[in-house]
Amino acid sequence: MAQTKRNDQVFGIFCLVISTLLLVHNADAFQFTVGGPRAKWEVPTDATFYNHWAENNRFQIGDSLLFVYAASQDSVLQVTRDDYTNCNTASPIQRFTDGHTVFRFNQSGPHYFISGESQNCQKNEKLIVVVLADRSRNRPAATPPPSSPPAPAPVVEAVPPPSPAPAASSPPPPPEVHPAAAPGPSHPQHHNAASSTVASIGGILGILVASSFM
Repeated sequence: MAQTKRNDQVFGIFCLVISTLLLVHNADAFQFTVGGPRAKWEVPTDATFYNHWAENNRFQIGDSLLFVYAASQDSVLQVTRDDYTNCNTASPIQRFTDGHTVFRFNQSGPHYFISGESQNCQKNEKLIVVVLADRSRNRPAATPPPSSPPAPAPVVEAVPPPSPAPAASSPPPPPEVHPAAAPGPSHPQHHNAASSTVASIGGILGILVASSFM
């Protein structure tokens, strides 16, 4: 009995967790009424009405479209691109006829819809919706830009120290001055002549004396 009660409690908690996750997921989704809040799925007065409306909205996975129309007069077909272009109603991907159709997006990319009435499609009752991305999927964080390397330190060239000023050259020693010999007293010219005469007489006397001994 106690074991059964415990199992029931565990199952109840499990269901509560699943319900909460679904509510959180669905709270992020959005339902778009095709053409605008009060618009209906019908032949438009403007050829670009539906696609212009779609271009002004952003659709993501989990969002949905609401088609409102008279079930007895119209329907909604999901088709391929070629069938959209050619308004081919013979082989749709899906057909909806309930008059209050909710189509939920479960993948990204283009989705093509046309009226189930071929003549209505020819009158531009058709729609292209491009689904961008899953709103519930975590997007990777933007990679921060690489930090710029620090600026190199300025190169300071070593300035050689100034050359020492050349030592003042010592003045050359003064030239030695040798005092010139004082000139002897000058003799008059006639004294020199007398000396020469005396020397000549002496020489003659010497010759005579030498010859006397021979």
